Amino acid sequence: TCLKSSFVCLNCFPGFGLALNLQPSVIIIGKYFLKRRPIANGLAMAGSPVMLCTLAPLNQFLFDNFGWRGSFLILGAILLNCCVAGALFRPIGAGTAVVKTQVTEERKDSLKGKISEDGPVEKTEEEGEKDCFEKVNHYLDFSLFKHRGFLIYLIGNVLMFLGFFAPIVFLAPYAKHTGIDEYSAAFLLSILAIVDMVARPATGVVANSRWVRPRIQYFFSFAIAFNGACHLLCPLASSYTGLVVYSSFFGLAFGMVCAMLFETLMDLVGAARFTSAVGLVTIAECCTILLGPPIGGIIIDTFGDYKYMFIKCGAVMVLAGTFLFIMNYYNYRMLAKEEKERRRKEEDPKSVRTENEGKKNWNKDSTQDGPELEPLREKGEGLKKEINGT
Repeated sequence: TCLKSSFVCLNCFPGFGLALNLQPSVIIIGKYFLKRRPIANGLAMAGSPVMLCTLAPLNQFLFDNFGWRGSFLILGAILLNCCVAGALFRPIGAGTAVVKTQVTEERKDSLKGKISEDGPVEKTEEEGEKDCFEKVNHYLDFSLFKHRGFLIYLIGNVLMFLGFFAPIVFLAPYAKHTGIDEYSAAFLLSILAIVDMVARPATGVVANSRWVRPRIQYFFSFAIAFNGACHLLCPLASSYTGLVVYSSFFGLAFGMVCAMLFETLMDLVGAARFTSAVGLVTIAECCTILLGPPIGGIIIDTFGDYKYMFIKCGAVMVLAGTFLFIMNYYNYRMLAKEEKERRRKEEDPKSVRTENEGKKNWNKDSTQDGPELEPLREKGEGLKKEINGT
């Protein structure tokens, strides 16, 4: 019973609350910023490592002085400040949206009235399913799965998260395994967080520059591959000094990825579809985020050494970065080709007119039924009369 209650209190409730906390804080940045959006994302994301750099030694201090119960009470009180921050969020153009919604509903009601005057309308099961799908699609835009850039981002990120969080989870245990004391091992996370705190806004400034922002997907791919390279080199760090150097580079790479994680998604799908894109990506990524640390633990238990876990995480992230780089190159080429074709059509109205005439001629030919289709046409008209009750 204690195990079940602790699982619910320590995993389900905090996870649900943090999910509700993260989504609005990420989405609202795109509502307020456009020109300097990468910098805004970097600054907003810099808040996380500020707490991370103090949380490791703070947890140790609270546990030693207040026990685990007192520690949870104090940490819970600190997290309650998120309610104050969330109360300050204000969506832009809320009044306009309400007016537009009311006008749309009035138009729908008037249209339904006209239809009911013309004749009774029977709602089939297919129409009911369609309405249900439209309601779901209003909150989660499933048409994004037809978006080439979104699919590339989704596949690359799902692969990346298999090795993204496990090194953070096992960094302090790895340091203890090499004979380092608990406080020094916890301080490695503080070093990582301090570098991460500086790296996120700095990455936002670089990503916002006119040289990087038009090709920000390449920069994001490099950050992921750089992160993986740090993990591949981690087993070479056998001393505490080596682990400090690894933590510094890991913090830099980690901050670069986090600063651009949502900015690159918004760059691909646009601000209008970003809300649905974040929801769909988060749902897909949860599986690999959950699987990453347990797989790392299984590798450690199987081989009895932490280095194979770091090698696995590094290899996965290098593979994800390489995949994203190649596929984003392909996506940029296709976008340039499509834009060139669109401009060619706009500059050459004759080709557009010829294409439209071809469509009209095709429709005209398709409507001219031959004598062999006459019985089918008469049968269709008979069915229509039966349905209308004539």
